[in-house]
Amino acid sequence: MPSLAFYGSSLLSAYWNGAATYYRGLIRDLAGRGWRTTFYEPDAFERQQHRDIDPPDWARVVVYPATEAAARGVIAEAASADVVVKASGVGVFDDLLLVELARTARPDAVRLFWDVDAPATLAEIGASPDHPLRRVLPDLDLVLTYGGGPPVVEAYRGFGARACVPIYNALDPDTHHPVPAQSRFSADLAFLGNRLPDREARVEEFFLNPAASLPERRFLIGGNGWEWRSLPDNVRRIGHVPTADHNAFNTSPRAVLNIARDSMAATGWSPATRVFEAAGAGACLITDAWTGLEMFLDEGTEVLVARDGRDVAAHVEALTEERARAIGAAARRRILSEHTYARRGAEVDALLRRALSARRGSAA
Repeated sequence: MPSLAFYGSSLLSAYWNGAATYYRGLIRDLAGRGWRTTFYEPDAFERQQHRDIDPPDWARVVVYPATEAAARGVIAEAASADVVVKASGVGVFDDLLLVELARTARPDAVRLFWDVDAPATLAEIGASPDHPLRRVLPDLDLVLTYGGGPPVVEAYRGFGARACVPIYNALDPDTHHPVPAQSRFSADLAFLGNRLPDREARVEEFFLNPAASLPERRFLIGGNGWEWRSLPDNVRRIGHVPTADHNAFNTSPRAVLNIARDSMAATGWSPATRVFEAAGAGACLITDAWTGLEMFLDEGTEVLVARDGRDVAAHVEALTEERARAIGAAARRRILSEHTYARRGAEVDALLRRALSARRGSAA
């Protein structure tokens, strides 16, 4: 059974950690394919105080103090793994983890960088010729990304990556699925997302402006940070929404809204976890427009697309309960057919086994 040492933000908590669902879906599927994963996550950003799952039986989780000594302690454990993964956005000692994990891994082990925010990472290393990732990239076997399509692949190869493969978000149908509506999440349009600097202007354009223009309609916003923002009177804020409530959050409103961050929208091919969660629950999704959307959902039949806030308001005004249900059902069929973590897991499994075979062949 091959072993995988995965150094990421958090598997146990989705608090200020949008990658949690992605990590869970992939690592759980890989366990079913014979991989033994140890996930190393720091005790940082109050995530351990907001856990939304218990340690699973499909992965070993090591929570370490957010200190340099503790980080070096878990880095040492990479020496026993067949595959060593450093994910982006751990949040503490990222550069140390990146450089030292590449050094610590066995000669016959596969080393890879898994980027869960490629637009941000590429902008960072593009602005810094001596960035540690630039130095390490040529020595890594593989870069996997959460999204990004051809622009991200070309950029990574331009920085010296041997290979870069997007592994897109997907649906875990055991976790995200239709449930009865709950009145506490009732609305004409709901949006779930933390308040972030490179998203706020788009939230204003695609959510707050339409709400202000439709005072007779009900809008709902979930996520951290909005308690400090002035909102239209018809927008109700509910703060952090635990993963266990995401299904009800998606099935209760007439429609839910996806708003990409600036960098994700500009890069394209970057569907958020929310897209698949909503489709899995059979929700009617309205999304801002971005290149590559048609790879996942068809406009008009499986998703409604808005180019600006006026489009969002028009969709909300025109959307009937019957059409909303039809769009949600069509989206769920498409995602279940083409975009589950079982499919993504099969892709990752094949990539890792090929890389491991090549690494062992070259080390022989």
